[in-house]
Amino acid sequence: MSYADSLMAKDEQILYRARQHWLAPVSDSLRPLALVILGLAIFFLATLWKADGVAWQIMAGLGALLLIIGIVWIGIIYLTWTSEEYVISSRRVLKVEGVLDKKSGDSSLDKINDAVLKQGLLARLLKYGDLDILTANEDSIDKYQMLAHVVDFKKAMLNAKNDLEDGYRGAVSTPRPVAAAPNAPAATSKPSSSDDVTATLARLADLRDKGAISPADYEAKKAELLGRL
Repeated sequence: MSYADSLMAKDEQILYRARQHWLAPVSDSLRPLALVILGLAIFFLATLWKADGVAWQIMAGLGALLLIIGIVWIGIIYLTWTSEEYVISSRRVLKVEGVLDKKSGDSSLDKINDAVLKQGLLARLLKYGDLDILTANEDSIDKYQMLAHVVDFKKAMLNAKNDLEDGYRGAVSTPRPVAAAPNAPAATSKPSSSDDVTATLARLADLRDKGAISPADYEAKKAELLGRL
C-alpha cells in the first residue's frame, strides 16, 4: 500500500494516479551528470599525461570524488521521482512528496474553481505539461509541474468534481423515506413538520456556502419548502 492510500478517509476512493513525466528527473540530473563526466575526464587526463606519485593521487582522488557525488546525486533524484504521488480521489486532489520524510498537500474538489493547463509543442508530443489548480482562496494555487498525461489528469479531476457536486444535488433533491406507523392512515401530500423543513434549510445553506448549489437554487428551494408548511 502506498503512502497516499494510507491518507484516504472513510469511504474515500482513489480514482486516478499519476506521476511526473520521466523527463523531469532527466532534466534534474543534468548537473550531477556533468560531475560524473568531469570525474571521468580527470581520470582520462591523468592517464593521458601519465601522471604519477602525488599528482596521480590528487587527480585520481578528485575524479573519484566527483564520480561518487554525481552518482549519489542522480540516485537521490530518481528515488525522489519514484516516491512522488499525484492522486485524484472521490473528495480531493492529493500530492505526496518525499523519500523518508513525507509531505502531502491536497485541494478539496468542491473548493476547486479552475485548472490552468500549460503545454508547449514538445510537451504535447510527449504528453506532459504543467497544471495550476485554483481553489476558492484566490491566493492559493497548487502547481503540478511536468505531469505525465496531464490532459487525462485534468479530465479525471473535473469528472470527479462533477460527480461530487451531483452527489450533493442528489442529496438535496431526493426526499428521505419515512416509515409509516402501524395502523396509520395512508400518507397524504401534506408538508413535513417545521423541524424537518428547518433541518433541510440548514443543509441547503451549508451546500450553498460550499458552492455546491447556487444562491438562486437555494432561494428557490427555500421558497418551495416554506410554501409546503
